[in-house]
Amino acid sequence: MDRKDFLVSACALCGFGIAATVLDSCAKTQVVNFTLDLSNASNAALRNVGGYVIANGGNVIVENTSSGYVAISLICTHNGCTVSYRGSSGFYCPCHGGSYDASGNVTGGPPPTPLARYTVTQSGTVLTIKG
Repeated sequence: MDRKDFLVSACALCGFGIAATVLDSCAKTQVVNFTLDLSNASNAALRNVGGYVIANGGNVIVENTSSGYVAISLICTHNGCTVSYRGSSGFYCPCHGGSYDASGNVTGGPPPTPLARYTVTQSGTVLTIKG
């Protein structure tokens, strides 16, 4: 194999690797668009600061914080496992030991990026979570 063929092959191989990495990270990003009605008894915890509910099929946590409502993905950015919420201690991924703070920022382990955060808007007693 001459030098030109080697460089073309090497660049193509790198391109495939980059594409696979990008597509893999996209697969772990979840698009959400749902609502929660605060008047519904199942969402009663959200009426108080510090209260939270797990929503959207167990993939999103919505919490009432002192600065408003926040919604964070429960899908680990490393391999797509479901993380557990540990209150003010943050989130923990049982698959490979990844950890995140209460805001979803990586604090340890293999996760490459923070947990996804979603936009929460309120209209009357209805919260809309999108992202």
